[in-house]
Amino acid sequence: MTTMTGAQSLVRSLESLGVDVVFGIPGGAILPLYDPLMDSRSVRHVLVRHEQGAGHAAEGYAQATGRVGVCMATSGPGATNLVTPIADAYMDSVPMVAITGQVPSAAIGTDAFQEADISGITIPITKHNYLVTDPADIPHVLAEAFHIAGSGRPGPVLVDVSKDALQAQTTFSWTDKVDLPGYRPVSKPHGKQVQQAAKLLAESRRPVLYVGGGVLKARASAELRRLADLTGAPVVTTLMARGALPDSHRQHLGMPGMHGTVAAVAALQQADLLVSLGARFDDRVTGKLSTFAPHAVVVHADIDPAEIGKNRTADVPIVGDAKEVLIELIAAIEAEHAEGRQADLGAWWRHLDRLRETYPLGHAAPPAGEVSPQHVISRIGKISGPESLYVAGVGQHQMWASQFISYEHPNTWINSGGLGTMGFAVPAAMGAKLGMPDRTVWAIDGDGCFQMTNQELATCVINDIPIKVAVINNSSLGMVRQWQTLFYNERYSNTDLHTSADGRRIPDFVKLAEAYGAVGLRCERPEDVDATIEKAMSINDVPVVVDFVVYRDSMVWPMVPAGVSNDDILYARDLTPTWDREE
Repeated sequence: MTTMTGAQSLVRSLESLGVDVVFGIPGGAILPLYDPLMDSRSVRHVLVRHEQGAGHAAEGYAQATGRVGVCMATSGPGATNLVTPIADAYMDSVPMVAITGQVPSAAIGTDAFQEADISGITIPITKHNYLVTDPADIPHVLAEAFHIAGSGRPGPVLVDVSKDALQAQTTFSWTDKVDLPGYRPVSKPHGKQVQQAAKLLAESRRPVLYVGGGVLKARASAELRRLADLTGAPVVTTLMARGALPDSHRQHLGMPGMHGTVAAVAALQQADLLVSLGARFDDRVTGKLSTFAPHAVVVHADIDPAEIGKNRTADVPIVGDAKEVLIELIAAIEAEHAEGRQADLGAWWRHLDRLRETYPLGHAAPPAGEVSPQHVISRIGKISGPESLYVAGVGQHQMWASQFISYEHPNTWINSGGLGTMGFAVPAAMGAKLGMPDRTVWAIDGDGCFQMTNQELATCVINDIPIKVAVINNSSLGMVRQWQTLFYNERYSNTDLHTSADGRRIPDFVKLAEAYGAVGLRCERPEDVDATIEKAMSINDVPVVVDFVVYRDSMVWPMVPAGVSNDDILYARDLTPTWDREE
């Protein structure tokens, strides 16, 4: 055993865990950690410009790589600035460890300078958290934190370390064996329940595979495709599951929910069987819950037993890792087929195909000379291709990116789903690019979102992280403006952004990008869209920001207004699709 400071022990623990990058900002309470971090040969520290950026960068890294993302901050305001990304990671099941400095243990509870009870603050939004005041605890606490963050249903873990624990002498002893008697995630499903699910699939006339982000977290896309091919059932992938099944797959109906495809929403509403895999019956999918899928028997498989039955009663509850569930379900379906039991889905598919043909995803053309935001995003997807990673902020641009880019591979779509955090895209794209340096990474952002965290462009430039940012600039908080158009009599209260009375752009995003050392481009004409994207694609040594000035009144369709039934989905303004079932 080697004698060292608690700070050195923490750095050694990160090295032992295989951490290669940490995002953070130093400050008084965590400063002792930054000295030995400077000497680490394997842990790279990326100095961000705001702690929120550190947290979202750790999320982007984790979602792109499947590894635990790491961020750090000092006490007080440094730690509280991490609250939003911690909550974001909790909602979207992102494996992340946040390390914060705390005032000396003798000062805890005295309202000392830059003191905040960050462990107390984050209890509701972490899988677990620690307050460490004894330096001897640091190695085993870090080992436990990483194990908890990355296992079972992934999520964030906070490790708060007092300054005196970082400064004190201790002995370092590492073991990656973790003994947590109260933490035993169930990964293997119960065989009887799986067989029951297989039997239902073999008998159902109108089944739907309702796929959530848990399938991606389990790295189970290949197994999902095998199940889809085997059963012939239609598949819907939620906002957090885009790419789990290729969009080009014949059975993929697209995304369900508030801005899902008509065919996907109708399939859920009319199904006689829902097989939910790693999804949580979120309100954005179900609409008015009491009217959701009224005739369906529900098979609900999830790694987190707390999700099963939380919103919708499960007729067949299956607790287990999505990959393990799929492997066993495939075997059980094969056994059903071997016995001659296989559903005839011909009428179901004729009905769904008619809906797909009648109500395809599309958008209204903007006025002559205006740029269509949907067209811009579609062309980015086409020109950059399915191997690229696409990271979105929150709002209209997020929905258009989920609709009009074709996702052919898992883990190529990263966004803030559950919390809906504006400002997510740029720092998350930065983290994704560091995790996957050989992939093209696009941040699809709105002009509102971009102004919340664009300071991380400085981080990208200084650290040679050449992301590409598409600012879908409609001079508005677009999604809020859409709601004001539809539900508030076009009273646009506080949604106009940055065009001044004399027509100046405030800010000018091209000049802003250049001020940060990035390349700034602007596209204002429809005929320039492809050439501008290709120009951005040709620049790979520095970040590129493209200001796409788009038609401000473009809307996201289809839409299920909040609080109403999915049966009342609007295909366009005042147009409700009809979907009488073909028996």
